[in-house]
Amino acid sequence: MLNPWRLRLLGLLDSLGTVRAVAETLHLSPSTVSQQLAVLESETRSRLLERSGRRVRLTRTGMVLARRGREILDRMAEAEAELRALNDEPIGTVRLGVFQSAIHPLAVPAAARLADSHPHLHVELVESEPHESGPALRTGELDVVVTTTDYVEFPWSGDLEIVPLGTDPVVLVLPPGHPLARRRVVDLAACTEEVWACDRPGSYMAELTQRLCRESGFEPRVACRFSNYLLLLRHVEAGRSVALLPALTVEPGHRVVTRELTTPVHRNVAIVVRRGTAPRAAVDAVVEALLDHPDIPALSAPSGDPRSP
Repeated sequence: MLNPWRLRLLGLLDSLGTVRAVAETLHLSPSTVSQQLAVLESETRSRLLERSGRRVRLTRTGMVLARRGREILDRMAEAEAELRALNDEPIGTVRLGVFQSAIHPLAVPAAARLADSHPHLHVELVESEPHESGPALRTGELDVVVTTTDYVEFPWSGDLEIVPLGTDPVVLVLPPGHPLARRRVVDLAACTEEVWACDRPGSYMAELTQRLCRESGFEPRVACRFSNYLLLLRHVEAGRSVALLPALTVEPGHRVVTRELTTPVHRNVAIVVRRGTAPRAAVDAVVEALLDHPDIPALSAPSGDPRSP
């Protein structure tokens, strides 16, 4: 009989590409992952892996089993959810991935409301930026994600269900007393000589900042790169840089000035889950709690603004 755990390892290898990446994702040693995959080959009496230089890759048989394995695991999860939902009571753990700026204004209040209304439902909050959350949802590491559908590097295909949540404007963040703060809106071309605080290379906001600056005719001079927005905002507060950030990031209390751009830019925020045919009481309860959020000033109703990044 096929072992679900080893099927998951094979599916992760197909998604992530290397044994080391699978091991790091699951906090295992690479040798443990390799041993378990070897056991799976023995169980199936099939050659699932082949060497390619110093790495291993899936054979055609391995790719077929990885795809079927994901389907099997999804069906098992759906069957479990269906059994749990027979009494319409959300039960169990839902892993909710949320980008950093939406954790406190959106995800934490939703989890608190669910703790009161559904005491047998546990919501595990995981910080997951847009370039991370899509793959984690696909591999089953996350059950629900709050992300931006504007991150074009990830293919949002038909196996995912997207529920629009709102739009979040991207604003220019300036130190107090900065000359540009005297303007109501700012043309990004006026920031040619500024020094920038940015997110990590390859992240959604780092790529967006670089693209918008280039479209305005200059390459941003980066002073620092922080994945933690609090550190980034403090760098701006100290007068050492300027930044482009989603408005959700700039909570009250920060000694900064935000200004809209002459050409408005926003990101489309959405809840995304894997599609399934069985009832998913726990996942549905989390989605409903996120949709039933109190008014968040920075988050507007979904729109079709063509200038979304």
